[in-house]
Amino acid sequence: MPFTSLNLHPSLLQGLKDLGFTRPTPIQADAVPPALAGKDLLACAMTGSGKTAAFLLPILHHLIGRPRGTTRALVLTPTRELAAQILEDLNDLAVHTPITGASVFGGVGMAPQEHAFRSGVDVIVGTPGRLLDHFRASYAKLAGLQYLVLDEADRMLDMGFLPDIRRVLRHLPSRRQTFFFSATIPPPIAALSREMLRDPVTINLERRAAPAVGITHAVYPVPQHLKPALLVALLRAGGMNDALVFTRTKHRADRLAKHLVREGIKAERIHGNRSQPQRTEALAGFKSGKYQVLVATDIAARGIDVTDLGHVVNFDVPPVPDSYIHRVGRTARAEATGAAFTLVSPEEENDLRGIERAIGKRLPRVTVPDFDYHARPEARLEIPLADRIAAIRARKADERAHGRAKDERRRAAEAGRTGAPHRTGPAGAAPGSLARSRPSRPWDSRRRTR
Repeated sequence: MPFTSLNLHPSLLQGLKDLGFTRPTPIQADAVPPALAGKDLLACAMTGSGKTAAFLLPILHHLIGRPRGTTRALVLTPTRELAAQILEDLNDLAVHTPITGASVFGGVGMAPQEHAFRSGVDVIVGTPGRLLDHFRASYAKLAGLQYLVLDEADRMLDMGFLPDIRRVLRHLPSRRQTFFFSATIPPPIAALSREMLRDPVTINLERRAAPAVGITHAVYPVPQHLKPALLVALLRAGGMNDALVFTRTKHRADRLAKHLVREGIKAERIHGNRSQPQRTEALAGFKSGKYQVLVATDIAARGIDVTDLGHVVNFDVPPVPDSYIHRVGRTARAEATGAAFTLVSPEEENDLRGIERAIGKRLPRVTVPDFDYHARPEARLEIPLADRIAAIRARKADERAHGRAKDERRRAAEAGRTGAPHRTGPAGAAPGSLARSRPSRPWDSRRRTR
């Protein structure tokens, strides 16, 4: 079925043609017709399924030709990167239309975002926290809102955004068309959907979560301490021009990226502790080919959409199957092909078996020829939490001791200038003692001679 059969505005069809899209993905074919008919949607859609266009196309179709000057559509997303990616997709699809959009998320200045509210851009794509920051001001009114999208609702639940979403809803008109997209529908998300939606059309709610069919999976068993060396060996073997590598923590992402750079591999990292300019530069550099490897955590990777990404590497096995499906869904997007490699240590085998049960197949095990699986341990990639806490406490103790010594020197200096008695503390006089003899003063002797 071609896009022309969906009865979209000619300007949107031209934009799709420019992008090289000729036929809709399954989620687009299922979602666009009822959305064009004015129905609310409740859809299960995984990463890489084409869901962004599934909700943007009907919204843009309705907005074209209608009066402008006020924001009429809001898309809620869990992360900054996803908000930026959706705005980029919107601009691509609407290139032949007058429709305007803006992103609203934290980590950057609020002034341009305030201008977007005041000027009434057609579509705002934002994260809940930063939207609530703006809603405290009088300029951030969305009384003319007609369309609301909640994207990756289950991830917002995981990130603790559910209360913020409810607060955002209080600022929106109750009469609107709402699109609700989520990879899974846990009970809290089901309850929220019942509050938000009116007689929705449901799509794919009974389908089984599974990775895209174009992904080639491989598992590399390896001792935990040799994972960095094995990753370097895979990258140097050739054939991996780009790799999105997932770690379980921000600390491991930092140390792994630095290790790769020391090995001569162009790498950068992206996670929640990095500033927005750093995250933007890392993603842009990865997309442009400046970096061969982008090391990421799960949350920060939301919104990473790289055309024809060849490889996803699970440096750490994700603890839940849905995270595996989301991770590997960054490759083989839009019915393309890609590879997903997972480095699994003996202590991660249980998590891997859970993933295999969820996707319904055993993943093939691969051994790298000429790699020394019995090599001596390298420097630890991640310092244990207890050691990090002990180091922090020691540093704080040193800082306190330094502060006390500095205060002691300052008091001694003041005592010398004023002639005031000075308590030497535990290292000098006994605790509680105080020198009582008054220091001689020049004016005393002069007064006696008069």
